[in-house]
Amino acid sequence: MMVDVIDFRNAMSFLTGAVNVVTTTGVSGRHGFTASAVCSVSDTPPTLLVCMNRSSRSHAYFIENKILTVNVLGSHHQHISNVFSSKLASEQRFEHGDWASLVTGAPVLTDALVSFDCQIEQIQEVGTHTIFICNIVAIQQSQHGQGLVYFNRGYHHVGLHVEQVEITE
Repeated sequence: MMVDVIDFRNAMSFLTGAVNVVTTTGVSGRHGFTASAVCSVSDTPPTLLVCMNRSSRSHAYFIENKILTVNVLGSHHQHISNVFSSKLASEQRFEHGDWASLVTGAPVLTDALVSFDCQIEQIQEVGTHTIFICNIVAIQQSQHGQGLVYFNRGYHHVGLHVEQVEITE
């Protein structure tokens, strides 16, 4: 028995995900997209996975370049998320934000909460998406602030520390 696609999408809207801009560079230039399907795989060696829709116009460049950087966005980056999920040309997207690079050369958003600079080690196609298994070769962290997450088809800010209150009877 198959689950209905609409039911699946509606249910997945309640799975909170960090908002990231995933970038690459190579002979074709710089490319990037907004993603929430990123997660840790292992700490030995440090590895993460990134899921990308195969219909994305920059999909072929990520496969060709075999490098990427996951830039974890802060609450102040909602406009960057929107730019990298828009119809803007690849190079126009990088006019927003301050960009540098680490080991691989893939674009790093200088004020991202954290950036994971990676070599793509494995590529697996599943349904409409490609899963990139990536070895992390460098990490850059900024001052910790509020994170940007996507939940119930909207952006939300997380990260305010709330003191735990002890309940006594």
